[in-house]
Amino acid sequence: MNDDDLRLAPRTRTAELTAWARAQDREPVAEGPLRAVLTLLELGGGRIRDGWPELTSAAVEHLLYERLYLYVQPAPGEDPLAYGAAVRLLTDHQRAAKRLNAKRQERLLAEAEWQGEVAAGLLRRADLVTWPRLYTLLLRADGVSPDDPAAVRAWLDAFRELAPEERLAAYEALEDAGALDRVDGDGGWGPTRLMSVGMATDGARMLLENGLMERSYRNLAELNALGRPMPQELAGDFESFEAAAAVEAMRLFGEWTVPGLPRLLVEEYPDLAPEPGPEEIEAYLAQLPQDPAGEDGADGQEQWAGEEEWAVEEPAEEPEADLPGQ
Repeated sequence: MNDDDLRLAPRTRTAELTAWARAQDREPVAEGPLRAVLTLLELGGGRIRDGWPELTSAAVEHLLYERLYLYVQPAPGEDPLAYGAAVRLLTDHQRAAKRLNAKRQERLLAEAEWQGEVAAGLLRRADLVTWPRLYTLLLRADGVSPDDPAAVRAWLDAFRELAPEERLAAYEALEDAGALDRVDGDGGWGPTRLMSVGMATDGARMLLENGLMERSYRNLAELNALGRPMPQELAGDFESFEAAAAVEAMRLFGEWTVPGLPRLLVEEYPDLAPEPGPEEIEAYLAQLPQDPAGEDGADGQEQWAGEEEWAVEEPAEEPEADLPGQ
């Protein structure tokens, strides 16, 4: 895989943004949340300008409200509000670089603040975890070092020996200990919850894979403009390209949870982290109660997404020539 051509792995400008914040005497944002925010924005399908993701209200909402809780498990002692702070830092940096006008900067800062608070709450909800996030919490609860692959594997081996009811009790213990917030009235850690965790995990990984491949396709325009040939991986046989995207997606998932854990759960311990197939998903969806209002997603999500005050977006092509006079 010629990564220089395909540029499959995101190359965020985390260090540059951190240096800018330091030069501006800004309160620093931890590197982990900052890199995660830049990566997820870059893979969200929005435009990239000079290596920076273009900020819009839709992109901020998509990141903080719909994507973050799929992937990220904040490290011990890490403030979950850091993800909203990272968006605000990027907003101010883009304003300083004359890529945003004052009006848009003000609105994005306000959105990132309150949506960052919402995101911090979503990261604590027991019904919104994915398998890598859940097992990251279990490993931490038992004091297993995330930097010790042998210890992680040994813990998974021991957990595999537990009876199914003992595993459920371990999940519930995270709520009792305050690591996750209990969701009243949703049935707790039963078959429905386990099915939804598996579905969310599978979907989250597919979103990452698709984002990585779409990013590479966009980069091919640069090769064409330079008159360079199509990379061999995209000249006919896409299997190696798709496989590389899958590997990179699991690496990123591990960067935001425990390195190597997502791959282990998929390849070696699928019984601990089951992901339902199409037939199982269809059967599961068929037995769900129908929502006459047509609303879906996390409880309360529609009220945030439907707020017209914040949903109205300025035209992306707003003239940048007006910036100096703002």
